[in-house]
Amino acid sequence: MLAWRVHRNGEPGEVMRLEEVDRPVPGDGQVKVLVRAANINFPDALLCRGQYQIRPPLPFTPGVEICGETADGRRVITTVALPHGGLAEYALADAAGLLPAPEALDDAGAAALHIGYQTGWFGLHRRAGLRSGETLLVHAAAGGVGSAAVQLGKAAGATVIGVVGGAEKARTARELGCDVVIDRRADDVVAAVKEATGGRGADVVYDPVGGDAYTQSTKCVAFEGRIVVVGFASGQIPAPSLNHALVKNYSVLGLHWGLYAAKEPASIADCHERLTELAARGAIEPLVSERVGMKGAADAVQRVADGATTGRVVVVPGSDQ
Repeated sequence: MLAWRVHRNGEPGEVMRLEEVDRPVPGDGQVKVLVRAANINFPDALLCRGQYQIRPPLPFTPGVEICGETADGRRVITTVALPHGGLAEYALADAAGLLPAPEALDDAGAAALHIGYQTGWFGLHRRAGLRSGETLLVHAAAGGVGSAAVQLGKAAGATVIGVVGGAEKARTARELGCDVVIDRRADDVVAAVKEATGGRGADVVYDPVGGDAYTQSTKCVAFEGRIVVVGFASGQIPAPSLNHALVKNYSVLGLHWGLYAAKEPASIADCHERLTELAARGAIEPLVSERVGMKGAADAVQRVADGATTGRVVVVPGSDQ
């Protein structure tokens, strides 16, 4: 079968190689899954760079979430069992982690529903306790992770402010349903948030960026607001000033979705049911901006790493063969 493999760490476009390899053999509790679509995530780039919290042995195949088909014909979504990732014709997954692919979504949409939307759900509801009528500020609102948070925020009845970089992404954020869109390249983010909220600030901030975005968040979060730290796409990990959190009465909340899978696996299935219901009634739909064939996977991972994409880029094996 064809599979992209990484033999040394570095930038995805430099270290990913498309190779002919044997199909993976499942271990105890694992299943082999035919890959119908593989969603590209920022962690795929971090895996290539050797900077992710999980470091699979070299060589490995990236691609952490897929929509696939089991040997008995079930259409499923799942995270993969590295080192046999989803940027291949077949991947391995833990049998216990398989979830039914929502009928309302095609393969590409289903592949993009899992990690980003589950992260958004747990971040907004379990960690931040977002309530209807509150104001949600989403950084990188036109990206894969941010766009999921925008849709989930609107579905929860929040007023959503989206921060983006550039006019094209601003258009995308408006189409997603953001009530207010701020272009960080042209606008003063803090001033714009305060203006949009009558000086109060955002009740909940969803931050997958870090760096300057986090600093801006602390300046425009509301009294008793909550900042949800989801990731550091900027490459800069901020050092929170706890005295500032004290004097402004806001909370800084970490969110690592993988811990729920490890410590509360039943909550993953429950969340999936909720997301499936939202997808069925059209309240959420992954923003799949590009579908590329297997040969375009390395370039796709690199563009996601560079922040040059909008929404989700999904690899569909076989579409360019």
